[in-house]
Amino acid sequence: MCLATVALCQSLNAANADTDKEMNKFVDKLMSKMTLQEKIGQLNLPPGEDIVTGDPQSSNLGALVAAGKAGGTFNIKGAEKIKALQKLAVEKTRLGIPLLFGMDVIHGYETVFPIPIGLAATWDMEAIERAARISAKEASAAGICWTYSPMVDIARDPRWGRMAEGAGEDPYLGAAVSRAFVKGYQGKNLENNDEIMACVKHYALYGAAEGGRDYNTADMSRQYMYNYYFPPYKAAVEAGVGSIMSSFNTVDGVPATANKWLLTDVLRNQWGFDGFVVTDYDAINEMQKHGVAKPDKASVLALNAGTDMDMASHAFIDNLEKALNEGKISMEQIDNAVRRILMAKYRLGLFKNPYKYIDPQREKTEIYTESNRNEARKIAAESFVLLKNEGNVLPLKKEGKIALVGPMGNSSSNMPGTWSVAAVPSKYKTLLQGLKDAVGDKAEVTYTKGSNFYDDPVQDLAAASWNKALRDDRGEEALIAEALEAAKDADVIVAAMGEGSQSSGESASRGDLSLPDTQKKLLEAMLSTGKPVVMINFSGRATVMDWESKHVPAILNVWFGGSETGDAVADVIFGDVNPSGKLTVTLPRHNGQIPIHYNHLPTGRPASPGWNGFQVFRSNYVDMDPAPLYPFGYGLSYTNFKYSDFRISSTKMSPDGHITATVTVTNTGDRAGDEIVQFYINDPEASMSRPVKELKHFERISLKPGESRDVSFDITTDALKFYNYNLEHVAEPGEFRVMAGPDSERLSTLSFILKE
Repeated sequence: MCLATVALCQSLNAANADTDKEMNKFVDKLMSKMTLQEKIGQLNLPPGEDIVTGDPQSSNLGALVAAGKAGGTFNIKGAEKIKALQKLAVEKTRLGIPLLFGMDVIHGYETVFPIPIGLAATWDMEAIERAARISAKEASAAGICWTYSPMVDIARDPRWGRMAEGAGEDPYLGAAVSRAFVKGYQGKNLENNDEIMACVKHYALYGAAEGGRDYNTADMSRQYMYNYYFPPYKAAVEAGVGSIMSSFNTVDGVPATANKWLLTDVLRNQWGFDGFVVTDYDAINEMQKHGVAKPDKASVLALNAGTDMDMASHAFIDNLEKALNEGKISMEQIDNAVRRILMAKYRLGLFKNPYKYIDPQREKTEIYTESNRNEARKIAAESFVLLKNEGNVLPLKKEGKIALVGPMGNSSSNMPGTWSVAAVPSKYKTLLQGLKDAVGDKAEVTYTKGSNFYDDPVQDLAAASWNKALRDDRGEEALIAEALEAAKDADVIVAAMGEGSQSSGESASRGDLSLPDTQKKLLEAMLSTGKPVVMINFSGRATVMDWESKHVPAILNVWFGGSETGDAVADVIFGDVNPSGKLTVTLPRHNGQIPIHYNHLPTGRPASPGWNGFQVFRSNYVDMDPAPLYPFGYGLSYTNFKYSDFRISSTKMSPDGHITATVTVTNTGDRAGDEIVQFYINDPEASMSRPVKELKHFERISLKPGESRDVSFDITTDALKFYNYNLEHVAEPGEFRVMAGPDSERLSTLSFILKE
């Protein structure tokens, strides 16, 4: 068996070497024919917004393509439009070099999956890979060969709206999610016409924007970069991602797009990345606003740093030839960038068949199919996090009268969530329809809006995707009175509220993450009826729900579940699916705790466990408990799980050995359920301060009532390593602690020694 495996690996390596040899020969020959202007044209990525409607060939973009001044374009929907542009590139330009067609396929095409923070809450890497695979199949059926996903930025500050697009606050989990996305999009080797190139973003540190304000400065030590923020990017490179998008922010005071240490020293030289780097939208021009350089100088800085493709700014097209003539850049630098882009097109198979991804028949039959929707529904239900279920209010029975209230209850356009570029909301069910379909004639479901998202019209319209039809101008009192009347005869009230789909995402930073006053007044009114209330919380980030947690008996956090949200929520609240999602972000009690994350460094003056009021000269608050409302890794189920018999195979470990930590998990309830078992490591005595705990292993298991299972974590030195003060990746001898439990707070702890 071993010999056969070695032989297979040798065969694959030889085949890859032959393919690379053929690719390099092809690219060399093509580049020998290219003029300087044709080469620079390959480095230009103009946007496709001007041909969302109309004839592509007569557009400004069409003129650029015909002139050989575009290496690709992005966010054009429809195989016919893409075909027309590709035809221009292939048949009207001198060398017929095909275009790349990109799109922000962030969490689905027309079949929309949960927003990425929701996908991460499944802790199910196979499910995330399947979601990416389906997304690639649908997007490729419409001509797309390149997606600007996954976004793998670590986010510890939920004021930043783009927390919605990532996996949360943890580097280990973030790296696992990153690998799953890349594998799902790119498949085995990009040979098939339903495998598309991924683009990891935003490199780097974008999620650490100061004050949680989008596009803002990010500043940190390099130890923090390597230990906490770099792992998900590096994981994507190791998974073979084809492209990287640089971030808007500065790194060490230098815009990422012009940061040679970031793009060349780390990305290419340390990590071995061999794909191409594309800027974010207009990032080269924005260097002037960073106070660094005007577009002519910025273009030189970007190319020198390792940027290959310029998105939207036209800076390379306008400035590189002049810079070359003035000796500010070299022909070798231009050639290197062009080579990387041509290699990507070769790997995608576009030189063999420029129309590989353009198949109108596939577009008609492979998008938003029943099987794709079923998968999206299943994964959405898996992403929901049950935060509270006092008195087992949930699951609801399919009987009696159910009063649905709240601004998210009857709005299909708000179901997909942010960055759903190709979504068709008219096809999607509302939550109201999902509940009605679930109960059929067994129960009555009524709906009243009860409130807008915000009382302020401008904020409300922004939350509701600028759809004026979603706003009710009758005023708070009238809306609440109507909801109270509808709830008067109800057996249970379901309150669908929280953020609107555009309240999170790009350019959606928020200073106050608590439930807006107008919705809170509705919730208070519903609770005043004395009837059971279930809060369905929609969010694209960690939100503040301290008051809600104290007063509402049941809270289900559903993020934005995608196109199948209506059915998926019904599946969970009626108990057809047992909730199993767990938080990948820490939920604060108050805005004043932000930023907050579980894997913080210890302080020399920690507060005593179990806050009983302010403690002088301790790291706490005068006016509130410093502990989170709900910790990282937290999530309830309709059943109960008991953790017992935590043990390790040895208390001593050699540097080249391993030990195994094992815990027994038992389903002590009366329902089958899934549990996410989590293992953490702490290094209590190191050469520099280390986090109080770090996630190092997790496993999702399914248990029947009464069933037990041993879950193990095989600990090697890789799990103990960190980047020290000198940026050496080391595991230092001494004591370590290993912890196991259902979340980052409820943990059992054992110790072992890593020997010299």
